[in-house]
Amino acid sequence: MANHLTPSQPSRASDLVAALPAGAEGAVQEDAYTEAALEFHKRQGLDLSVKVRWVAMSVIGVFLLFVAPWPEVFYYEFILFLLCVNGWWIRRMGRVGRSRTELFLIFVDLLLMVVGIIGPNPIGLDDWPQAMQYRFGNFNYMFLILAVGTLAYSWRTVVAIGVWTAMMWAAALGLSLRLTEPVPGMSEAVKAALPGWPDLFRLIDPNEFNIQLRLQEMVVFVLVAVTLGLNARRFNLLLRSNAALERERTNLSRYFSPNVVEELSQNDEPLKQIRNHDIAVLFVDIVGFTEFAALRRPEEVIETLRDFHGLMEQAVFAHEGTLDKYLGDGLMVTFGTPSPSDHDAQNALRCVRQMMRDVDVWNDARIARGQPPLRVGFGAHYGPAVLADIGANRLEFAVVGNTVNVASRLESMTRGLNARLVISDAMRAEVLKEGGDACLTGLQKFSDQDVRGVAEKLTVWAFARPENHGI
Repeated sequence: MANHLTPSQPSRASDLVAALPAGAEGAVQEDAYTEAALEFHKRQGLDLSVKVRWVAMSVIGVFLLFVAPWPEVFYYEFILFLLCVNGWWIRRMGRVGRSRTELFLIFVDLLLMVVGIIGPNPIGLDDWPQAMQYRFGNFNYMFLILAVGTLAYSWRTVVAIGVWTAMMWAAALGLSLRLTEPVPGMSEAVKAALPGWPDLFRLIDPNEFNIQLRLQEMVVFVLVAVTLGLNARRFNLLLRSNAALERERTNLSRYFSPNVVEELSQNDEPLKQIRNHDIAVLFVDIVGFTEFAALRRPEEVIETLRDFHGLMEQAVFAHEGTLDKYLGDGLMVTFGTPSPSDHDAQNALRCVRQMMRDVDVWNDARIARGQPPLRVGFGAHYGPAVLADIGANRLEFAVVGNTVNVASRLESMTRGLNARLVISDAMRAEVLKEGGDACLTGLQKFSDQDVRGVAEKLTVWAFARPENHGI
């Protein structure tokens, strides 16, 4: 008899994909994964930015207590407090995509900073010339707001912070020039003290706003914002690329078992090499499903299969099995693929026992709903098999060998033996070798059994089916 080729096939579509028109699921899934990734990193970035903001404002607040005059310092401490509160509101209102509330709060952030730096201190005692507000290097604090913004905002928002800051700085400079008057006598006194040093006088004149330096501050700030914005954009592209890779990995898990996906994702050509080792093969099938399906609506048939496959799939993955493929109303499962372990046969039988328990619970629920129970057969064999990917451009992972054929025949024997499970003597011997005696409880020996496609008679072990169990 020819070898039985069994390449992996898709399991079943998710509810989302099943509800979509043909061709639409890819775009929707991509958007869903990307939006989920962006939302996660946005929230993570906002949380981090708020923590950084609070720490930074606390450090600055302590620093100002030592460098700013009293009682003027309390005004600046109040500005820092407002910035902390506003950061908390930004965290609450922030979300992926355009948010006018979030943009407004960012604008308030910048406005608070500019007013605190340039505006007159309402509790100040010194009558400084307005031009001196620009001489203390306080513009450097604007870079802190910009840096914190890169932790949470998109590249467009980071650039907008740079542009808005420059515009506010320019507006504040314009208002200062228009609304304030030079303090009389100061400029003359400094000029008289520096005869022959006109350039130095212009540099340190208390009433001089040094417009060129102010323009330099604005240009440099915008350039830094654009640079950081490009970096944020690059990170965003990397994030989207990572989301796409994660989506592809998740999609693979819909077509392959988790252990196969893990090997595919960690190696360049994980399955290219032809392997030959012992594995456990399990076949599962609903007995009499053709007659069952003939009497029911197609929707009910598909829904029944989805429920059944879902139960079986959970048991397979819980016991380190590989779901090789669905066979209409049945499935083929392998243990020891793509790499063998020391307990593959045990895993197979433990998986079967969970499947049988789950089927019993499922059938009880069906009976309670007035639906007939379903009879399920299981067949398992342990032996050598050849594993490799097949195909040229579209590769499929295949398990080839007589072990697969024998497992399929053993499942068919459940009808004649009135058994739920039939395993080979080789399977039982391997379970005993692995120390899994408990897995063999309830199995009865049947010697000299004819197995279709096998020349010699085989000894098999069967788990009897209770009377009146299933259809």
